[in-house]
Amino acid sequence: MEWLGAHPLISYLIIYGLMTYVYNKVFRVRKLPILKDLIVYLMIAFGAFILYLFQFTIGLPIIYCMAAAVSLMLIVRIRYFITGLADRRRQQ
Repeated sequence: MEWLGAHPLISYLIIYGLMTYVYNKVFRVRKLPILKDLIVYLMIAFGAFILYLFQFTIGLPIIYCMAAAVSLMLIVRIRYFITGLADRRRQQ
């Protein structure tokens, strides 16, 4: 975790990127108008700043926990893809 402390901007961008991925894959139901979309991403940026402060002032492993959550989401997506392939093979 020492390498993250040397680059605070990179760690903030990692937190922001992971939060954006989670929002787009889990909570985004439909395309929003551009102004509402901008407000949502600004709120994500503010939340990422708060999580950044939690990581570096309190010492919570935010990046590692979010990376684990995104990894689990990817595993579920791969599982759905493989299940869909198996279902298509059974239908043929």
